[in-house]
Amino acid sequence: MRAALRKSKTEATRTTSADLPDSDIDASLADKAYAAILKGLFDRSIPAGAELSQADLVRLFGMTVQPLRDALCRLETEGLVTIHARSCIRFVQADLELSRSTYQFRSLIERGGARALAQSGNAAEIQALVDEHLTLLERLESGAWSQDDKAELDRLEDRLHGALISALRNQLIEITARRLKNYVTLVRLDWLTTRPLAIRTLHEHLEILNACAARDADAAEAALVAHFQLAVQRLIGMG
Repeated sequence: MRAALRKSKTEATRTTSADLPDSDIDASLADKAYAAILKGLFDRSIPAGAELSQADLVRLFGMTVQPLRDALCRLETEGLVTIHARSCIRFVQADLELSRSTYQFRSLIERGGARALAQSGNAAEIQALVDEHLTLLERLESGAWSQDDKAELDRLEDRLHGALISALRNQLIEITARRLKNYVTLVRLDWLTTRPLAIRTLHEHLEILNACAARDADAAEAALVAHFQLAVQRLIGMG
């Protein structure tokens, strides 16, 4: 009896795609199609503003039609593509207007996050972010600049802005922020990060974090707004 129970339990853990409901399989394939298309936009195998047919995308990614359609519907809902029936799929153009709109929307969300982090954020977590920024800043100001340093800057960027979103404790905002991150990635594809730019970015981050550490919500919000304004200026070649 025990052997039979063990066998039954073992077999129950061996779930294959054949055991899954069709709806779950379809959802998984659609998620893969969605991720593949996003990767295509980010690595430029799909040029910004491109107009492609459904058949073009099937050939490009080697995926079947239904998951592709499901993924495209999701991308259209997020504003990354426009589907023209019996014509083409037009991908978003990462132009100046999109850049401005993206950072305006980020500012609307994250300025509240800056206030929330300053008012009630975990002091130890804020200080840890300050210390990590200072460590990288010291390295860059001594002349270092490598791919590892660039990766660390990107990690700190994600951590800081993630902390601002998390401080709001709002699931709907978190979902929106994840979608918005795709726009940020697109508009920054041509952004060349140099050592001087990295140093400026770290100083801007520290303005926000030091205000949060001092529990100064007004200063934190002002520093966040200034950071995004400077980011837009850099995007349009003014910084």
